[in-house]
Amino acid sequence: MSDAILRGAAPAYDDAEKGALDVQIRPVEVALPSEKKDKDLTVASVMPVPAEKKEPQSAPKSASKPPKKKVSKWILWQLWYNTYRKLFTITFSVNMILFGFAVSGHWSYAKKYGGAMAVGNFNVSILVRNEIFGRLLYLFVNTLFAKWSPLKWRLGCTSVLQHLGGIHSGCAISGIIWITLDVVDTYRNHVNESNSALALGLMANIALIVTAVAGFPWVRNTHHNVFERWHRFMGWSALFLSWTFVILGDLWDTTTKTWNLGTAHIVRQQDFWYVMGMTLWIVLPWICTRKVRIDIELPSNKVAVLRFERGMQQGLLGRISRSTVKEYHAFGIISEGTHAKYHYMVCGVQGDFTRSLVNDPPKMIWTRELKLAGVSNTSTLYKRGIRICTGTGIGAALSTCIQSPYWYLIWIGSDQEKTFGPTISGLINRNIEPERYLLWDSKVRGGRPDTRKILKEVYHSWKAEVVFITSNYVGNSEMMQACKEEKIPCFGTLWDFALTMRSAVIFRIIASLI
Repeated sequence: MSDAILRGAAPAYDDAEKGALDVQIRPVEVALPSEKKDKDLTVASVMPVPAEKKEPQSAPKSASKPPKKKVSKWILWQLWYNTYRKLFTITFSVNMILFGFAVSGHWSYAKKYGGAMAVGNFNVSILVRNEIFGRLLYLFVNTLFAKWSPLKWRLGCTSVLQHLGGIHSGCAISGIIWITLDVVDTYRNHVNESNSALALGLMANIALIVTAVAGFPWVRNTHHNVFERWHRFMGWSALFLSWTFVILGDLWDTTTKTWNLGTAHIVRQQDFWYVMGMTLWIVLPWICTRKVRIDIELPSNKVAVLRFERGMQQGLLGRISRSTVKEYHAFGIISEGTHAKYHYMVCGVQGDFTRSLVNDPPKMIWTRELKLAGVSNTSTLYKRGIRICTGTGIGAALSTCIQSPYWYLIWIGSDQEKTFGPTISGLINRNIEPERYLLWDSKVRGGRPDTRKILKEVYHSWKAEVVFITSNYVGNSEMMQACKEEKIPCFGTLWDFALTMRSAVIFRIIASLI
């Protein structure tokens, strides 16, 4: 791969991609608040932005930032206690009620089969994070309920699919509590237990706790490499230790204090099959891991645009890594459809991994051929919708608007063509009609827009049913709050690392209620 290819546009465009290098952006004119004081911010049809007139000895005018509106505590509470936390609450509460029956002596089954209760929870926890299961679940919902079912039902389906992590977390924490109970019971009965089971039970418990701590939002989002290494590798260690601990418990006869190594005895144990299922869910996605050739376009030092072979359906995320098993990072996939020759990922420079894509572009990269379904994959459920994004969020949003004529694209950022290059610009201009997108260049227009007014206006004029948001934490919060206040159904990026900010909000709400 030559330097010209690495630093310029990707090579070998076929007939379907001709014109990507010579297309100019056609921004849509939006009236600023200062220009129309008596009207809301409105989207005009297809008015090109006029050339900026330079006035001597005068600073360029900038759009005045709209005053920050105070958000009600009820809306803040609704956004914080989202479906993720609701699913976690339900899952964890049911487990703790059953746990209470077990430790109080009212449920002998759970006391006798504590290992089965633990690995049963781990099974569900791992399954809902499995890419294959996720794709099948999205396919089931999108096939059965698209367009015709009540809007509230479709919104509920999208919300549950987006927040399946609540079940993952709830079952994982519950499983650790169940296996802790099993280990404690084993130590209480240590006279009749094997020494190997005692040691492995303690090691499994410690490994599971470390795995859970490494998966905490603050660790996952502020120390991603620590999360990748500890959550994954310690998780595999915990899987092996739990596997061994449970199987040894099945093989050891506490009455005779001997090992029962018969195959027939093992396969009759329910927790054996739980462990087998748990192992299968973990291994399956890794079977799809491949090292593939890529072309990289570097339109600026802020972004790397990766080009892969074959087309994709909309609403998918791809995991990529320079290593076989370490540091996989997920990015939105842009494609013109399953018939297309290529699909793309827009990787904004934010950390060591993405910076290395710009400073040392690879020719080959590891990826999982089976892609992960994202919330945008449920866009087929809705008759019409809006996809709003900022900056590199265009990577997760663009494919939906390219592949569906009923979705409206709003992008907010700076120097779209210069930052993302001719390939992304060409995809927009070839596939999305001018009346279906609004590209807001903050440099040309003198600052960021009032997203509340834009969303309200476009939502009603486009007759949309839902808004999907991809932005940074602050932008996502502002737009989600605005949509909630305007009673616009919306789904935003799951930003859960700002623990201090959100905890402070919740503490203020609780304090005011007290």
